[in-house]
Amino acid sequence: MYLSAASLQAAQADDAPAQRKLEMLTLAQCPAKPVVVFENGARETFDTWDKVIAAIKPDAGIFAYNRPGYGNSEATEQPRDGFTIVNELRATLRRQGLQPPYILVGHSLGGLYMQLFARAYPRDVKGLVLVDSLYPGIVKKTEEFPLYSRVAKRLFLNQTLNREIDEIHRTGAQVLALPWSGQVAVERLINAPRGPGAIPVDFGAFNSGKKLTDTINGLYPNAHITVVDSDHRMQTATPEAVVAAIRRVMPAAGDPDC
Repeated sequence: MYLSAASLQAAQADDAPAQRKLEMLTLAQCPAKPVVVFENGARETFDTWDKVIAAIKPDAGIFAYNRPGYGNSEATEQPRDGFTIVNELRATLRRQGLQPPYILVGHSLGGLYMQLFARAYPRDVKGLVLVDSLYPGIVKKTEEFPLYSRVAKRLFLNQTLNREIDEIHRTGAQVLALPWSGQVAVERLINAPRGPGAIPVDFGAFNSGKKLTDTINGLYPNAHITVVDSDHRMQTATPEAVVAAIRRVMPAAGDPDC
C-alpha cells in the first residue's frame, strides 16, 4: 500500500524539490491496478472529480491534486508552461510511489497538460482521457487578446491563473513539437450543449475555423470520440460519461485482480 485514504479527503505532502505544500489525494491499495491521474482545468480544484473518483476507485489507483496556487497548494515561482507542470507532476507521482503506466485524465487546460505528458513520456502512459479539453492553437497568444480581455484578466484573475493563461499558447507549441506514436489509447469527450441557454462566450481569446478543427482532429486520428449534451465541467454535470471513457481504456492498463 502506498498511501491510502478511507474517504475523498485531501492529504497534504511536502513537494520536496520546491519545499512547498501540495494538496493531493492518493488512493492506491493494489499495485496490480492501474493508477488514474487527474489534472484539473483552470480555476478548478480536484474536488470536481469526486463523483468520477467514487465510481472508479474500486478498480484503480487514484491520484488527484491541486496545482501550485490552487486550493491549499502553495504557489510557486517556477514557470507555468506545460513542460514545467508536467515534469512537476511526474516527479510527484514517483515520490508518492505510483509507478507507470498511468491513465491520464485531463479537463480543459488540464487536458492540454495531459496531452503533453503523453507525448513527452509515452512509455509512462497507457490511456489518455480528454474531458472537453483545450487543444493546441485554440487559445490565442495573450498579446492578441482584445484590450478589454487583457485588462479583465489582470484585474479579476489571480496571479497563478494569469501565469498559466500567459503560457497556454507556448504549451500548445510544446505539444505540437513532439510526435504522437499512436500507441496510447485516447478518449475524447466533447461537450455540445443543445439547450436554448447554450451560448458560447470567448471574449475574443479563442481561434476557430475549419483549418483549426481539421488540425485538432488530426492530432489523435484513432481516438474514440464521445459527444455529450453536458456542461464544460463534464465531470460534475455528466460524470457517467467520464467514468465510461476511463473504463474503456482501463482493461488494457493492468490486471484488475490483486
